[in-house]
Amino acid sequence: MTAETDLVKLYSQRILALAVDIPHLGRLDGPMASARKRSPLCGSTVSVDLDIAEGRITRFGQDVKACALGQAAAAVVGAAILGRSRDEVQRARDQLKAMLKENGPPPDPPFDGLEVLAPAREYRNRHASILLALEATLEAFDAAEAAACA
Repeated sequence: MTAETDLVKLYSQRILALAVDIPHLGRLDGPMASARKRSPLCGSTVSVDLDIAEGRITRFGQDVKACALGQAAAAVVGAAILGRSRDEVQRARDQLKAMLKENGPPPDPPFDGLEVLAPAREYRNRHASILLALEATLEAFDAAEAAACA
């Protein structure tokens, strides 16, 4: 396959459909915590606002300025994020990272939709962008927990 054919395969219709329909798009008014993560390679950014109660995400908003792969990841995360614990989000991030970098299986439900990004394994320069939504969510979750304990 040529590089051009590989890119067409990478940007499948499913990835492009996810990229244009991102749940919880936009910033929250008065969130408990916020975090912004940026990919140094491509400049993609994801900002996350959230509230937590009893260790679970109750409100979530995200501002996504990323390539189609980062947008697709944010769409899957946004669809599954409400009601999730920090451990569930971290497990999803760790499983996504293993899927991309170590040819591991896709993340467990409810984040199993991230399997659509498996073709990006060969594009290491895209991995950071794909991980942004989960990374920002973890950072915001930690900040919300710290604020609640203060």
